Amino acid sequence: MTTAASDAARHSLRGLALGDSFGETWFFRPAADLDRQLRDRVLAPAPWPWTDDTAMAVKVHGMLVSHGGIVPDLLATRFADRYRADPYRNYGAGMHDVLAAIADGEPWTEVTGRQFDGQGSWGNGAAMRVAPLGAWFADDLDRVAEQARLSATVTHAHPEAAAGAVAVAIAAALSTRGVDADELIAATAARTPASDVAARLRRAGELPFSAEPRSVAAVVGCGALISAPDTVPYAIWCAARHLDDLPEALWATVSAGGDMDTTCAIVGGIVAARVGLGQVPGAWLTAAEPLP
Repeated sequence: MTTAASDAARHSLRGLALGDSFGETWFFRPAADLDRQLRDRVLAPAPWPWTDDTAMAVKVHGMLVSHGGIVPDLLATRFADRYRADPYRNYGAGMHDVLAAIADGEPWTEVTGRQFDGQGSWGNGAAMRVAPLGAWFADDLDRVAEQARLSATVTHAHPEAAAGAVAVAIAAALSTRGVDADELIAATAARTPASDVAARLRRAGELPFSAEPRSVAAVVGCGALISAPDTVPYAIWCAARHLDDLPEALWATVSAGGDMDTTCAIVGGIVAARVGLGQVPGAWLTAAEPLP
């Protein structure tokens, strides 16, 4: 792992947290005034707190720093300890159950495997936290995929959740490597396991960047179902659309609604791995809750 990769992963984590914080502010706007606020780019007053997206991403990044890769047993424990210390970060109902059980000493393999009648969760939680991992291992795309899958399994046993995590990590790695924006989606889909995530990614790749994000969301979703297939393809399309401009990428992402903290976290992690946070207005950086 090079210094450049370490820096890219740190930038990715900061971008993820910023996107998470920015996206979260849009859940509290008056519905009747939402279109005007989007059009006029009205920022929410500070502070902008981050959510479970960032809380878990911090633990993924910390494990890379301390161990050089994902150790599933230890990552599960770190997730559970973080949850126990601060459970009010908008964790989904399923994750409340999973992380509380792990914190109580149940083996994570049993806890995650019994979710949704034994199918495991196919939610977007594994994808929302993984972009820094893609930046960290950007020089080895096979390892990116393997490590992303490992990071997913400790909370999400369903193959679609793992596919979503792999897709986001690969997109972040390709962003770090400087791939052209018009190649990002297809290159990511080609390395995503066969899944609904991959199929929707290919569909997203057929939609031009001149399309409105709401039109793209109507085709592939934007996280309203809180599933990996419904979230990841849209987020990667938004990231590719503005791969060199983090603020514009986040504005585009929130314009379609949906699971905005998560879609913006994914987009922030992918784009910031490439460009850092140098373009971000100071008011945003001041308003966003700092990383722990």
